[in-house]
Amino acid sequence: MSEEREALTMDTFTQGLWKDNPVFVMMLGLCPALAVTNTAANALAMGLATTFVLICSGLLVSLLRKVIPKQVRIASYIIIIATFVTMADYGIKAISLDLYKALGAFIQLIVVNCIILGRAEAYASKNTPLRAVVNGTGMGLGFTIALLSMGIIREVLGSGTLFGAQVMPDRFQPWSIFVLPPGGFFVLAGWLMLFSWLRQRNTKQEVA
Repeated sequence: MSEEREALTMDTFTQGLWKDNPVFVMMLGLCPALAVTNTAANALAMGLATTFVLICSGLLVSLLRKVIPKQVRIASYIIIIATFVTMADYGIKAISLDLYKALGAFIQLIVVNCIILGRAEAYASKNTPLRAVVNGTGMGLGFTIALLSMGIIREVLGSGTLFGAQVMPDRFQPWSIFVLPPGGFFVLAGWLMLFSWLRQRNTKQEVA
């Protein structure tokens, strides 16, 4: 029984990393994915903030799932999510004011991120606190990896730097379009094509 529960928990954790990646598979949270990934640091900060909110809100929703009336569950979930978003907002502001300004309103907009509310309604409210935390962690890391994958490419090609450090030779001419809004669409499209190709290849291998 313990081995079955362990395997199920691992599947719950890895679901958000690959099979149901929030950005590259479910196409959720695209606004921050496009807006704040002009640098790797911004992408990492947004991903970690979202992961924090996912874990904490999922845990609290799961703990209160038998107490919250069904009639007001969505409003209750939003209040819980907004509480942890406020904590993340003040935390980033205290750590780095420059980073806080770079992320702008997208920290506060985590409240309306479909990933957060979707996990609360579809998963945390129907499962135990442990499973809710594991699932939230996997989804959060999947979201962070997706944002960081875009942020690294956009910063390296658009500025020649990575986390602010010069990584390209002096003769490299930055492709400024990658740090502009259109660059986000180009990089996202590339990752979506790669994910689609990998999933199709895996499906063909399973059928064969």
